Amino acid sequence: MRILNICAYTWEIGGPARIIYDHTTEVLKQGHQVDILSPMTPGDEMYPAPEGARLFPVARTTPVSNIYREFSIEMYRFLRHHIHEYDVIHMHGIWHFGSLVPFLIPNNAVKVITIHGLLDKWAVAHHKWKKDIVTLLYQKKILGKADLIQINNTDEEADVIRYLGYRPRNMVIVPNGMKLSEYSNLPAKGSFRAKHGVAQDGQVVLFMGRLNIKKGLNLLLPAFRQVEKQLPGATLFLAGGDDGYQQETEDFIIKNNLQNRIKLVGLLTDTAKKEALADADLFVLPSYSEGFSIAVLEAMTSKVPAIVSDRVGFGDYIKRYDAAFLTPLTSDGVAEGLLKILQDSAYAQDLANRAYKMVTENFDIRKVANQLLEEYKKVRKN
Repeated sequence: MRILNICAYTWEIGGPARIIYDHTTEVLKQGHQVDILSPMTPGDEMYPAPEGARLFPVARTTPVSNIYREFSIEMYRFLRHHIHEYDVIHMHGIWHFGSLVPFLIPNNAVKVITIHGLLDKWAVAHHKWKKDIVTLLYQKKILGKADLIQINNTDEEADVIRYLGYRPRNMVIVPNGMKLSEYSNLPAKGSFRAKHGVAQDGQVVLFMGRLNIKKGLNLLLPAFRQVEKQLPGATLFLAGGDDGYQQETEDFIIKNNLQNRIKLVGLLTDTAKKEALADADLFVLPSYSEGFSIAVLEAMTSKVPAIVSDRVGFGDYIKRYDAAFLTPLTSDGVAEGLLKILQDSAYAQDLANRAYKMVTENFDIRKVANQLLEEYKKVRKN
């Protein structure tokens, strides 16, 4: 098959780029062709393409793209000239131009949409006026026309049904996966601590994600303030690029005189990210809304005990395996989790072991990639 992924394929976008990378790596091994079409803005750092895949960056068209995500005349032109070359067009996310344009150009390709959690109640309520307009104009219509809607879990199934008012015949649950081998040999412990001045017996609390309100930073920051006096050796590291909440974060740190206890280290990639995971005593993501958090899977695959909300995209698995401290969406709940994990090493180790078991039994990228390929093949035959 000739497959085209449409997604903002940059480091800043986080999970979707990683998902495409890992899935593509497996699909290429089976002899399929994979291309990636990515809208971008000058200064964006593109995620690396797997060897054998082709990456086509196209410029966003401003100022329209400032209001209507991913609007790109260059993308339209690319698809007008090349869409007939593909068997499968896989659009990642909704509400944006990249998920609309394949329906505007006559073609015979199978059209696949991955929701990525964007119909969650919290996500729909965010910038609701824009989404109401897009819904009125086309969003429900193109979901009905898609040959395949990929969702990651039963929560997303309920979200799609609520949004459309019916269960579409073309919707399937295929979870995201992890390339387990990448986290089997992490860097030696100590590098991240040394770089950031943390004592070897200090405790590293790690948050990885965009600095966005939906990640629960308005819960995590006051939670850490509540417990930092009881955890004199703990430092909270916020690893991620600004996505609308960095200024509020910096203001909170200064106001509460926590400059030595909460540190913004920016987006961590490759070796730097693995060094952080190797040294982390705890991973935390009290998110209000996620499609299927790759950051949480990375932490769990690295055997780091985690505090998460049940909105990270696989809360049902976490509950079944008791694989993380599931926090309510309150600062007090997050604070309780911080104290429990950092003060009870046996509990922390049990969490890490159960989480690793959950990932290896359910989210190996080799199994997940084959599941999605089979779904592609089914809709091509129909």
